[in-house]
Amino acid sequence: MFRGIYAATSAMLVQEKMLDVVGNNLANVDTSGFRARVAVNQSFPEVLMDRVERYTVLDEELNEELGDKKFFPYVRGRTHLGTMPLANVMSGTYMSTRPGNVTYTDNPLDIMIEGEGFFVVEDGNGNTFYTRQGSFQRNGEGFVVTHEGEFLLGDGGRVELGDDVRTLSVDEAGQVIVNGEAVATLQVVQFANPTYLRHEGRSLLSATPESGAAEAVDGPSVRGGMIERSNVEVVLEMVRMIEAQRCYEGAAKAVTSQDELTSRLFTSVGKPS
Repeated sequence: MFRGIYAATSAMLVQEKMLDVVGNNLANVDTSGFRARVAVNQSFPEVLMDRVERYTVLDEELNEELGDKKFFPYVRGRTHLGTMPLANVMSGTYMSTRPGNVTYTDNPLDIMIEGEGFFVVEDGNGNTFYTRQGSFQRNGEGFVVTHEGEFLLGDGGRVELGDDVRTLSVDEAGQVIVNGEAVATLQVVQFANPTYLRHEGRSLLSATPESGAAEAVDGPSVRGGMIERSNVEVVLEMVRMIEAQRCYEGAAKAVTSQDELTSRLFTSVGKPS
């Protein structure tokens, strides 16, 4: 096993994932309510290494088991290669909980949560998501929805404004007031460990076992007529991108050097003097 090649390749994979995280953050710098992801690397004194092998020669017993699918590349399993000290791997990504900047819009359906908390939305299939993006609108059926069509949920289900909307406002307690009457109270929830929420695309989040279940916020502070912008810091993300690119280039050069040394070894060992 060429440990130098494996170590450098591992570093390249880590930096590649780092670039993916940074690129996604920069792509959502103008997405309201977006929470940036932070990639976390972890070093280990020693890690086990293995590789995934596939069947190359199909024996009779395997042919009988796979039938007409025998020509597809089926995985044999993992083969242990040994250990590698001081390995660096990507341990995961975590959501930044730092609030974004505030933009005043005077649109009553632009809503912001002060402090921690998330709106609850539902798609057309009944799947529940959570979001900080507070830019909503009224659809043709009178429901409050996101710009992608997810329904905003209140204490009684989907928030419905109806057809006759002369005045509309949202008070600090999250009550939606239409024509002077409260028609719904927005659901605002929180999590024990919000950094572990999973991004599902755009600004939608879903709960994970690590984040804990959603719990209603007691006395939420809601503001209408303003939205929270993305909390992505462009300068910081650009610095992270440059660091990842430089580290990737260094690891790639290490792989090239290891390959050249291996080639030189093969051509030198056993050569008559």
